Amino acid sequence: MLGKLKQRWQIGGINLFFILLTFALGGSLCGYAGRKLLVLTGLEKGPLWILLYILLMTLIWPFCILLFSIPLGQFSFFIKYLTKIWKRMSGKPGNPLPIAIFASGAGSNAEKIIIHSATNNPRRSGYRVDLIVCNKQGAGVLQIAAKYKIETLLIDRERFFNGDSYIPVLNSHGIRFIVLAGFLWKVPVTLIRAYPNQVINIHPALLPKYGGKGMYGAKVHQAVIAAMETESGITIHYVDDLYDHGEIIFQATCRVAENDTPETLAQKIHLLEHMHYPEVVNELAKMQNSR
Repeated sequence: MLGKLKQRWQIGGINLFFILLTFALGGSLCGYAGRKLLVLTGLEKGPLWILLYILLMTLIWPFCILLFSIPLGQFSFFIKYLTKIWKRMSGKPGNPLPIAIFASGAGSNAEKIIIHSATNNPRRSGYRVDLIVCNKQGAGVLQIAAKYKIETLLIDRERFFNGDSYIPVLNSHGIRFIVLAGFLWKVPVTLIRAYPNQVINIHPALLPKYGGKGMYGAKVHQAVIAAMETESGITIHYVDDLYDHGEIIFQATCRVAENDTPETLAQKIHLLEHMHYPEVVNELAKMQNSR
């Protein structure tokens, strides 16, 4: 649990300790102050007392938290934290997270992610697709980008692997998250370091099985069928410096029938991808925005 909090808030162990300490001390002060204030009303314990106590706790809790956050060095964290709580309570949607989709092919997953985005669901989606990055001229995903009026970036191998990896271009678009959707080049370490835990990929099998260099598309489905597996599926994972190796975020499965071919299995996998990838991107975008 503590590890998940550190990852979600992007903080170290020392900061996490002081944040939790602020919560504890602020909560204790809030409870004590609330009871003392109610004594002044002269009310006996009962339904009205409980109602007023809850109301008082709600009103004074933020001030108690902020009071302890100053000496513990966590004031900036709690200002952001309380602001996000207020936005959620008031029903005001936060700013959608600007993301880039990297794709090499037809772009069916990219289109599903675009359809789910803030372009079409401004109150439902936590992200907005601001850029389509492609390494293949004439790829179908470029037509999809034109259809939805999204800017595109056609990248060159030399600059991507041995230059600046287009990081300045991504920064100029304000990109805060990268989604790989059928992107066939290995992501360089410089880009991964520029976007720590902010680059994700989807793989058409249940990792760690059937992953690694050269394992993509029909090759994966052929290997699954050749091994006589009874199930396959999708894996959404963070990207690190190895092929299909980063921390797994989400998996979904489907049955592999005896008469399945690579083509029929691919259809099942595509259904899983289209169903789950946009939702996972959305949840990760909301988490990113809450940090």
